[in-house]
Amino acid sequence: MSVTPLAHVPATHPVPAFRGRIGQDARSGHYAVPRRYRLHLAAACADGLRIAVVHSLLGLDDVCPVTFLDPVPDCPDGGHSALRPLYEASAHRYTGAAVAPVLSDDWSGRIVSTHAADITRDLARHFGGGRPALYPCGAESETEAVERMCRGIARAAQQAGSAGGDDVERAAALEQLMDFLGSLERWLVGRNHLIRDHVTAADVELWVTLVQLDTVHRDHLDAGAVQRIADHPTLWAYARRLAAHPAFGTHLDLDGIARRHHAHCRGLEAAGAAVQILDWAAHATGTS
Repeated sequence: MSVTPLAHVPATHPVPAFRGRIGQDARSGHYAVPRRYRLHLAAACADGLRIAVVHSLLGLDDVCPVTFLDPVPDCPDGGHSALRPLYEASAHRYTGAAVAPVLSDDWSGRIVSTHAADITRDLARHFGGGRPALYPCGAESETEAVERMCRGIARAAQQAGSAGGDDVERAAALEQLMDFLGSLERWLVGRNHLIRDHVTAADVELWVTLVQLDTVHRDHLDAGAVQRIADHPTLWAYARRLAAHPAFGTHLDLDGIARRHHAHCRGLEAAGAAVQILDWAAHATGTS
């Protein structure tokens, strides 16, 4: 996939509270040992869903256990009370929210990382041997381009459905969203996957973005906008195929996504909320 059209999408991530890395050996501080690390995920959260899918694709149930959290954080600041002891053990007088995702070190009882992209890369790099490469050698720029595009899709969808701003700004955001989706629609013609002939992290990234677009952002768009979004048959057929893959579909908690969204969203529901693009439950393995 060409990275040129994607370069204008800025990277705007909140700074993670912890950003340690799993390394090659003992000198790195966090070296790769099976069952040393544990994931704490809310699969209804986009980052949690990405990590859960990567974890399943790599077959790491016996290597890096997962503790799944309730979809809706139970603390007023948006954190999980179950994670508070880990945060307090990892930073003296920690006062921020105890948010997921978290990669923790069972040996020390402390947090290694809360940075989702680092976590998935480290799991693939150090525990993914013998499986199709989720981060293929030589595809770094393509993977990063897809990540930037997905952030652009999420941002444009949010702006297009924003209760603030004016009609001109919302219309411009919707057109930007259509440009992104149109580019992907054309790229996927004749392809089963984004950048290689097998599932990679780029596919995980895009699939989660499409899930969010249809289950979260759609609620705040008008019916006409949702119909335009749905009018990308190749793109949504791609999303449907991946949903049927056990590593993807088993983690798709539609009820949890809805509960999480409605618990914190103060935006106005629009007519597009009634126009579902995909029947995710019908295609996703193991969803209820």
